[in-house]
Amino acid sequence: MSQLEVEDLEVYYETEDGPAQAVDGVSFELEQGENLGIVGESGCGKTTLAKAIIGILPDAGYVNGGSINFKGDDLTELSGPERRRLKWEEISMIAQSAMNSLDPVYTIREQIVEAIETHRPGTGRVESNEIVTEMFELVGLDPDRADDYPHQFSGGMRQRAMIAMALALEPSLMLADEPTTALDVIMQDQILKRIGSIQEEINSSMLVITHDVSVVAETCDRVIVMYAGKIAEEGPVEEIFNQPYHPYTIGLKRAFPNIRMQDQDLLSISGYPPELIDPPQGCRFAERCPMATDKCREEEPEAHHNNGLRSYCHYADEIDSELRPYADDPKTWNQTAAAQEAGGD
Repeated sequence: MSQLEVEDLEVYYETEDGPAQAVDGVSFELEQGENLGIVGESGCGKTTLAKAIIGILPDAGYVNGGSINFKGDDLTELSGPERRRLKWEEISMIAQSAMNSLDPVYTIREQIVEAIETHRPGTGRVESNEIVTEMFELVGLDPDRADDYPHQFSGGMRQRAMIAMALALEPSLMLADEPTTALDVIMQDQILKRIGSIQEEINSSMLVITHDVSVVAETCDRVIVMYAGKIAEEGPVEEIFNQPYHPYTIGLKRAFPNIRMQDQDLLSISGYPPELIDPPQGCRFAERCPMATDKCREEEPEAHHNNGLRSYCHYADEIDSELRPYADDPKTWNQTAAAQEAGGD
């Protein structure tokens, strides 16, 4: 059995205009000791997925269906106390907004110590303080600053403090939502390498949620590409970044510069993701896809399996034989963008 098994998960948000399907029928597995990256545009459901796993959805959000099995327990069926027991001890989260995740009226030390002593009742104050010192040194913070308040830290320091808190109890699963977003590239590299070494020591897993494909390429074993609440493609990192089969992944890959291909033209995906209150009935990427047909707009695609990838595209099986040069050409996407603009006038 996998450490984490998500099956047909549906997460909705109540809005004034009706329920928005933020996560719609998502299924995947995460093995013990494995790192899984989740990438996609803002609003595709990445953060909502992580919040559903750890049980911190906002009041307007709710799990509408499916299951989240962690080490044999369905997290959607656990009571509040049982869910809180797992939080930090078994599952921790590095939140995207560090300032909003830290309590402004408690020092950083008090917050980390509280988490340690709540979940490890036998831990004394001396040992707890030793853990705080060790974690601060780990993430490149001066341990003498542990008695400062969050507002006394810069954005990058708060982010590192959140990482220290997430690692303090050596959880078996870490949910990292944009874990290095406020850090400079040198500190990013140091933190990611140190997290990786800790993972090896305790055999922990990590779910990395980010828009930065370089972070995923450096830290993850597999990648899930999400679009408009659904999985567009899933597979090993090397396959996803070298030879994807879904047009959205191809476009996403070509939207980032590649230092090995200095003459490569960057590709811009025109348009916007669809509204999730009333999503389209077919492929949700159809209106932005240069290869879309009537079938794409009318029928939801099934999974196609190629070279270890799971791709939700009607024409995934034809990418290599006919469509890859077409899908990989920026002119194709530019023509689609021009057509969309003309249609909107």
